[in-house]
Amino acid sequence: MSDAPPDVSKEMTTTVTDLVDLRSRLTAWLSAKTGSSAEIGELTRPAASGMSSITILFDATWTDGDERVHADLVARMPPAADAFPVFPSYDLRRQYDVIAAVAEASDTPLPKLYWIEESADALGGPFIVMGRVEGEIPTDNPPYVFGGWLLDASEDEQNKLMETSLQTLAQIHAITDVRDRFPSLAADTGPDALRSLVDGQREYYEWTRREDGLRIPVIDDTFAWLEAHWPADQGETVLSWGDSRPGNMIYRDFTPVAVLDWEMAGLGPREVDVAWMIFLHRFFQDLAEVFELPGIPFFRRADVTRIYEAASGHTIRDLDWYIVYAGLRYAIVMSQVKRRMIHFGEDTEPETLDEYVMFHAMLRGVIEGTYDWTDK
Repeated sequence: MSDAPPDVSKEMTTTVTDLVDLRSRLTAWLSAKTGSSAEIGELTRPAASGMSSITILFDATWTDGDERVHADLVARMPPAADAFPVFPSYDLRRQYDVIAAVAEASDTPLPKLYWIEESADALGGPFIVMGRVEGEIPTDNPPYVFGGWLLDASEDEQNKLMETSLQTLAQIHAITDVRDRFPSLAADTGPDALRSLVDGQREYYEWTRREDGLRIPVIDDTFAWLEAHWPADQGETVLSWGDSRPGNMIYRDFTPVAVLDWEMAGLGPREVDVAWMIFLHRFFQDLAEVFELPGIPFFRRADVTRIYEAASGHTIRDLDWYIVYAGLRYAIVMSQVKRRMIHFGEDTEPETLDEYVMFHAMLRGVIEGTYDWTDK
């Protein structure tokens, strides 16, 4: 197993929650919710818990009718108001409704939904309770290309994970009547779904710079590139998972058993999700190669296209454009993560504005046509 270089794996501040107090309040809430004497075991936070939400793991027992029920559960909560959020909002009701609608419309593997609590009375903020799914998740920090079960797997096992992940993505995209099934997403989507998505990214970018006013040249140039190369035909509008990547799936035997993290879901072309998978893995792979490590050479453009087209019956189009769009989305996120790390004293202000985007050289190479996409 390879160890991640220290420059890659960084400690980043996440919201600190008093788990003892939270357990007491959660027990009281569950007792009232079920009308029974509920019991909750020790609460824990997963080591890989991200910055966009608080994730709490616990087991619970309650009475349903004449039966005593036991379940391993997960609670997801928005970040605290003082946590320097990465995103402008965290709409739990929307996430809950999207997951419920996906479960109703398809066989996509998902955690079981138990409850949503929209009041802040119980825990100080809204939260969702879902069933816990056992399995393995590729890590983001440090990236899975530096070490762990996926790097240690055989090439056949790695390719199986790629293939089953893309088949699962095609399954999500096969859901029909998406404007009717996902009204909250449809409300944000005009007649041109792609235009709505890009306009949403502009709004997000302006939100990130609302206090410091910084204009990051590589982000501005990427917006300009996208406008100059707009796809002539964006094809069918489907449910876009929004954060399609191995790190948001739970696997058993290299096959997805749960699709997680729907906060970036929307309606748009299939290629939005396909390109996001390609771009984010390539970013990780480039990091590995900087440190002269082999990484995991999969999720290549040609392989992803072949597998997805076979699974979906859809011909991928304008992939270059959608990869640039993926780079734009990730650049805005990473610029806000950079600000956040500076805010908490974990990083210093960079010498150039482009350095607010960790992979600025890669993104500029992509829009200028100098980045080497040679499959490795």
